[in-house]
Amino acid sequence: MVVLFSIVGFVILVFAANAIKIVRPWEKALIERLGKYQRTAGSGLTLIMPVLERLMKVDMREQVVDVPPQGVITKDNVVVEVDAVVYYEVTDPVKVTYNVADFYIAATKLAQTNLRNLIGDLALDESLTSREMINTKLRQILDDATDKWGTKVTRVELMRIDPPVDVTEAMHRQMKAERERRAMILEAEGSKRAAILKAEGEAEAIKKVADANKYKKLTVAKGEAEAIKTVYGAIHEGRPTNDLIAIKYLEALESIADGKATKVFLPYEASGILASIGGIGELLKEKLSPKKGKAKEKQA
Repeated sequence: MVVLFSIVGFVILVFAANAIKIVRPWEKALIERLGKYQRTAGSGLTLIMPVLERLMKVDMREQVVDVPPQGVITKDNVVVEVDAVVYYEVTDPVKVTYNVADFYIAATKLAQTNLRNLIGDLALDESLTSREMINTKLRQILDDATDKWGTKVTRVELMRIDPPVDVTEAMHRQMKAERERRAMILEAEGSKRAAILKAEGEAEAIKKVADANKYKKLTVAKGEAEAIKTVYGAIHEGRPTNDLIAIKYLEALESIADGKATKVFLPYEASGILASIGGIGELLKEKLSPKKGKAKEKQA
């Protein structure tokens, strides 16, 4: 009897151990009964019927498919080495289990095929500068294709696009030449700007000097005008006689004649002034006689 109870107890323990299953928070459990899908269980403790039912766990976390490197021919017939990674998460554990035999292999082959198609439609320069566009298009294609498998492709990242060595060296030379060209343009622009600034500075300096000369001449002219105006006012207020005017005129002629010139020309108006004043002729003779003597000596 004791042996029988022991056997029954052992069977119950084995049955309980196989009937109680633990499902973790990031998992879903698919339960089959006699080979047919029965239900889906969430995280926590789950009871199944041993022998009759079987439990399969599906990881619901985001996972990565590493796409192996492959040679791809671009539109301009350049062979480049390309590889990528695909990030996905399971949205329907039933579909990913029953609709595809091996999702990892299927996703890898699908990514390689579509990556060849996308790169093949682009030239080398476009493929090197259009990574974001390639990532976006490839993600959309894979997401649509894997929807029936119960997965969602969250993002795709190109790891590298490597041209051949000779193409890479040619690209480096081209980049170096482009940098040198840009440096020359910047240097020329700097020289041009410096010349413009120098010319503008010189023009401004010339303008300042011209303004200063203009101001100087205006000031001198204004001063002379004021002086003439003052003299004229003084003469007008003093009311000089014709005799005084004639004497001053002769003094001016004396200063004119007192020079190195051999001839002295008198203005025509002087005859009227001299003729209108009595006795001025004698004064004129006295004033001019020494000068004429000097002139004769010079002519001799």
